[in-house]
Amino acid sequence: MSILVVGSVAFDSIQTPSGSVDHCLGGAATHFALAASYFTDVRVIAVVGKDFTAEHESVFQRRGINIEGIEHADGLSFHWTGSYVKSLNEAQTLGTDLNVFQSFDPKIPESYKDSEYLFLANIDPVLQARVRSQMPKVKMVAGDTMNYWIADHAANLAKVLRELNVLLINDGEARMLAGENNLVLAANKVLTMGPKTLIVKHGEYGATAFFGEESFPEGVKAVHPFRAPALPLAEVVDPTGAGDSFAGGFYGYLASQPELTPTVFRTAMFYGGVMGSFAVERFGTERLQAVTREEIEARFKLFQEISHLDYTGA
Repeated sequence: MSILVVGSVAFDSIQTPSGSVDHCLGGAATHFALAASYFTDVRVIAVVGKDFTAEHESVFQRRGINIEGIEHADGLSFHWTGSYVKSLNEAQTLGTDLNVFQSFDPKIPESYKDSEYLFLANIDPVLQARVRSQMPKVKMVAGDTMNYWIADHAANLAKVLRELNVLLINDGEARMLAGENNLVLAANKVLTMGPKTLIVKHGEYGATAFFGEESFPEGVKAVHPFRAPALPLAEVVDPTGAGDSFAGGFYGYLASQPELTPTVFRTAMFYGGVMGSFAVERFGTERLQAVTREEIEARFKLFQEISHLDYTGA
């Protein structure tokens, strides 16, 4: 099964207690695509500038990721500068240069239109809706958003939410979107806005899945919320792409399975945690580029051991 992801392919300049790096390859679509590529075929829609070279293209190509949909525009690529020196749990934005991303107009190549899965990464909900409308036959649609779109673009975001099978956001965004401080109440309210399933990311504390009545095929009984822990790590170098890498591992695994069941969904959350844990071990996408399937499975087994994932009940 193929996943089409639309989002940012960018460069990041990052400071953390472990050091700093300038203009490393990043962006939501980049982290997502690399993580998902270990489970299924991935296609990317994004825009980059003249500073995006053949060397950067090779990062995607070595993982078999289709980049026909990455547009090369006149100018510089999106560049984000941030610091985690004060706290690894929250980025301090030092600079945001949208550059060619400011006029991003996603174009779907004809070869992408048979994609079975669609992931709308964190971009303007107007663009998310535009892409969704051009992919009416996809099997599943998942998406991400952030506090800026929630606060200032609520009407446009509402249209996107109604089209989603799965929404992946962090706990602060869930509370903000729902206007509720209690996470359970917030999740239940978000599920009434359109998404059939809500995945709430808690950073170093894992993630929680909240299921609606239409989360699974007809005949599968309602499922209680499910909490997947994060793997304790001795060192976190760069948290920047953790959430997008989680989404890639999670959605990539879902797309690799013949049917969606509660057990498959729970397992997908653990593979999401696995890919997120690799992403933070190096700056940018360095670790995701080099990880092996054997390493992924070994780390998945660690998750099984600490969480008793052998539970198979609904």
